[in-house]
Amino acid sequence: MNYFSSDFKLGILGGGQLGKMMLTETRKFDIQTYVVDPSAEAPCQFGATKFFQGSLNDYDTVINLGNQVDVLTIEIENVNLEALETLENEGKKVYPSPKTLRLISNKGNQKDFYTLNNIPTAPYKRYKTLPALKMDVENGLVELPFVWKATEGGYDGNGVKVVRQVIDLENLPETECIAETMIPFKNELAVIVARSASGEIKTYPVVEMEFHPEANQVEYVICPARISETVANNAREIALKVSESFNHVGLLAVEMFQTEDDEILVNEVAPRPHNSGHYSIEASYTSQFEQHIRAILDLPLGNTDSKVAGIMVNLVGEEGFSGEVVYENIEKIMAIDGVTPHIYGKRETRPFRKMGHVTIVNENMTEARKVAQQVKETIRVISK
Repeated sequence: MNYFSSDFKLGILGGGQLGKMMLTETRKFDIQTYVVDPSAEAPCQFGATKFFQGSLNDYDTVINLGNQVDVLTIEIENVNLEALETLENEGKKVYPSPKTLRLISNKGNQKDFYTLNNIPTAPYKRYKTLPALKMDVENGLVELPFVWKATEGGYDGNGVKVVRQVIDLENLPETECIAETMIPFKNELAVIVARSASGEIKTYPVVEMEFHPEANQVEYVICPARISETVANNAREIALKVSESFNHVGLLAVEMFQTEDDEILVNEVAPRPHNSGHYSIEASYTSQFEQHIRAILDLPLGNTDSKVAGIMVNLVGEEGFSGEVVYENIEKIMAIDGVTPHIYGKRETRPFRKMGHVTIVNENMTEARKVAQQVKETIRVISK
């Protein structure tokens, strides 16, 4: 099929920042894109060939988009899977497939899948209700502290909480959940796997993630991770197994723990471009967003190697500020060599909302990390 400067149309469910960065690549290749998002102010509203406002969970909205395009993909998992199944059964190419999305969208199902496929993961228990979990805690069947996760609807640190004492259970929502054993770990790592429709598969280098202690959001992504080659190779091998087990097409971000004894445990996955791969726009031969397009269109996968060490700093709304966004001191960080800001196009900021990111590239990883700290301490996402 001729994708370039043709009548071919790619549909994208979700018009947020991931979609916006994907559109940079489709515009480079002159591929038509149809995007739907619930917000009229979605970042994709300006970059798509056609933009539609509508709910991603509405059956008819998803069907209508699918009927107008040749291939359908996502930038967010929370979409109407019944509609995707209907479209796929009618012969529409949907990547990742709704079958894969069903396995991934529920964290309980995801954990069960790892167990069934002998993929290393932290011990856990599933609970249909919060009272059932409370009863097991009271009876000593769940050891404190543990990690509570809602099985559905979590994003950017929401839906995850460390339960250190019984009182912490009182503020949790009434929803299906899992209680996961708290694992002492050295590092939180991630590997992005690209897999094409015909089965070509490649991994990006292992990255290291540093998290904000309160918001449970990634603050820094460091590539390459500061780990041994043995650990890195093991992480990439496990990530490959995860992707092939899911029969996933597109990008799959596999988040992992490196334990104190260097065991690799899979935490969870995201079936799309991911925060842990933003560094690749400046630092890699092929950005994760171009790679996703290549994979779902079954084009040859690009080189996943890094040209240079890269660090990504998330720009999130500061506490105490809500309203029309101001990027304070952005001109100061733009004066630093190797620093590139990416602004997502969200006009309204609020505490911890992802508003952009900054990539730092440098031949020297130690120097890159110093600059990343300087960037973090200089720029502020506030409101007027």
